[in-house]
Amino acid sequence: MYKTIIRPLLFNFDPEAVHHFSFKSVKLLNKLPGFSSLSRKRYHNNPKSLERELFGIKFPNPVGMAAGFDKDAKAFKEFSNLGFGFIEIGTLTPKPQDGNPKQRLFRLKDDAAIINRMGFNNGGVDAAVERLKKNPRPGEKGHVIIGGNIGKNKITPNEEAVNDYIICFEKLFEYVDYFTVNVSSPNTPGLRELQDRKPLTRILQTLQDINNNKPVRKPILLKIAPDLTDDQLMDIIGIVEDTKIDGVIATNTTIERNKLKSAESLQNEVGGLSGAPLTNRATQVISFLHSKSNGAFPIIGVGGIMSEQDALDKLNAGASLVQLYTGFIYEGPGLIKRINKAIIDQG
Repeated sequence: MYKTIIRPLLFNFDPEAVHHFSFKSVKLLNKLPGFSSLSRKRYHNNPKSLERELFGIKFPNPVGMAAGFDKDAKAFKEFSNLGFGFIEIGTLTPKPQDGNPKQRLFRLKDDAAIINRMGFNNGGVDAAVERLKKNPRPGEKGHVIIGGNIGKNKITPNEEAVNDYIICFEKLFEYVDYFTVNVSSPNTPGLRELQDRKPLTRILQTLQDINNNKPVRKPILLKIAPDLTDDQLMDIIGIVEDTKIDGVIATNTTIERNKLKSAESLQNEVGGLSGAPLTNRATQVISFLHSKSNGAFPIIGVGGIMSEQDALDKLNAGASLVQLYTGFIYEGPGLIKRINKAIIDQG
């Protein structure tokens, strides 16, 4: 029903307006008596064989929602009811910011893709923390596994970026299950420069030092761009080894525009491209990191997962978990269930 009725209707309207409408609809529907339990029964009936233990966290299934969808932690419980094993919120910044001017979200329907240049639009870390306080604690019934994706404010110079990451890390620490350090979005000017070895090592080591002084530490992951060269990916492996962070999320959106079918006016929109055109490259990055590191650290695979096979390919390439964003928009919640079934069938 999603692909035949709901999606064609939604795709007639502005993508960002649809995004906000979808949020309101999901939250409203979950307020109806019995809807949440019915939704969980339909989409979230996971056997024990789907459980994955990673970073000391037991995930009910390996399919998560990628960062960028529920930026402000407004509907993590409701989206969890649709079958996701975990939800990554953010990217959050210390101060609220509006992001880039609209229009900043574009559908490339002929390519099953999206271009966005949102620019870390979010209500700030403090507002998200207030919502996360409603999530039951780990081990309690109803707890949703939350990843906290953190970044820097646009106005913060790169030389001071580490301070923004520290602020977000400290404020979210009690309320998320793991952290993702985002230095790979193409939509904040200069942000990707922080992927260079020296500034990235400084950020990660600073957070790791704070982390190791906590009574109980939280896993720290690094989200990387798909546009890194092999030499840069080797640097990432070295940085993970040096800082002893817990893993990598591969990958963010791409700035490449190879072999697209959509109108040239759409292709030329500035921003990060996600969806089917990213499928193969994201899988290649996962495979490279896994093989060159000899499986030294866990990888969460994200980028162009539009089908069950796309997810299996990433898991077979070395990912331990996967995340959806654009595939969820194009395929609907049924994709989560189909991926989990395919994982069970593969054994």
